[in-house]
Amino acid sequence: MSSTSAFPAAPGTRVTTLPNGLRVATDAMPHVETVTVGVWIGVGSRHEPLAANGVAHLVEHMLFKGTPTRDAFAISAEIENVGGHLNAYTSREQTCYYAKVLKEDLGLALSILSDMVQHPLFDEGELEKERQVILQEIGQAEDTPDDIVYDHFLATAFPRQRLGRPVLGTADVVESLPRAAMVDYVAGRYVPANIVVAAAGNLRHEDLVEQVARLFTDLPDGSSPVAETGLYQGGEFREERDLEQVHVLLGFDGVSNNSADLHTVMLLSTLLGGGMSSRLFQEVREKRGLVYSVHSFNWSMSDSGVFGIYAGTGPDRTAELVPVICDEVRRLARTLTAEELARARAQLKASQLMGLESTTNRAEQLGSQLLVYGRAIPPAETVARLEAVDLDAVAACADRIFASKPTLAALGPLEGLESLEQVTGRLAA
Repeated sequence: MSSTSAFPAAPGTRVTTLPNGLRVATDAMPHVETVTVGVWIGVGSRHEPLAANGVAHLVEHMLFKGTPTRDAFAISAEIENVGGHLNAYTSREQTCYYAKVLKEDLGLALSILSDMVQHPLFDEGELEKERQVILQEIGQAEDTPDDIVYDHFLATAFPRQRLGRPVLGTADVVESLPRAAMVDYVAGRYVPANIVVAAAGNLRHEDLVEQVARLFTDLPDGSSPVAETGLYQGGEFREERDLEQVHVLLGFDGVSNNSADLHTVMLLSTLLGGGMSSRLFQEVREKRGLVYSVHSFNWSMSDSGVFGIYAGTGPDRTAELVPVICDEVRRLARTLTAEELARARAQLKASQLMGLESTTNRAEQLGSQLLVYGRAIPPAETVARLEAVDLDAVAACADRIFASKPTLAALGPLEGLESLEQVTGRLAA
């Protein structure tokens, strides 16, 4: 997607860049009674030092554990005293802290967020407790095969790369990360040029800009960090486990967020495995009864991406499942119909427009888009780009993606699962 556009900005969306480089963005929704405000930071697990996998996520947790003026209880109590809620997440390229409150409590929410982001104590006692919490989180992920298989999938698709490492980190690293690693991580990455304060709801842009300029004065100096380039390679990961289901991920080289084919791949994913009417759902579940869950996905990053298919099935159905998926992938480009494309387009358009009813979705879109593209993407532009994709474009994109080296990741009783070489042969047949 181009960083510039002939489409006008969405009504009610405004962006102001402060002298220090921090961007303040708003999406006015005067008909609602709430506001979602957040601090979006353009760093995640792929920006971590090599020896500190998990530090980005640990920092996210620790920012809730106290500042010089608020302890951990005060941070949660102040926001809940007014009926609001506070949350955060860490991904491979972004970290976000956000709050949803009634419109009259926007100032309080922003005060709490600015305090957390700029003045974390990283108290040693709280750090030791939070290590244990994250170790429990890692253990829970390991015990959830349909979750952890995605980590193995990405580690195989991007081997020995930051992009392929788990966001949660590994237990041995989390157990040993010193406080200094977190202090250094924040000082070198939570810089104004890499931060967007975005809000959506019943608010005035000028008021938010004034509050942000007043509150965000203690951010460290510096430039946005440059991530290690992601290079898709593909390969195979298999782990035998005593499970009731076999969890399989089959993936391919995808496209980045900046690719001209982004919307084409989104449509491809939707019509292949994006809903109950999709090809995979109909063939694999409805006609053959091989799975309870099957879907495809497009995961795009700033410089790379993966296209994937997930399915979970019983050990006695694995030998039939993977060949059926390969058949659907191989025949897709030759048998696409205008009806399928129209249905996929309608699904994506509806999802985009329905999301506009939520202050949190709109703030999320605004903050993320400014980090990724440097501008807010008007909904009309997204719809127009989806409308511009034709059958030939989807078929060409499918041929190109499915010709790349596959990535195969699987957990469970794997006796019936074919090898990567066999799967590759099926896809090329």
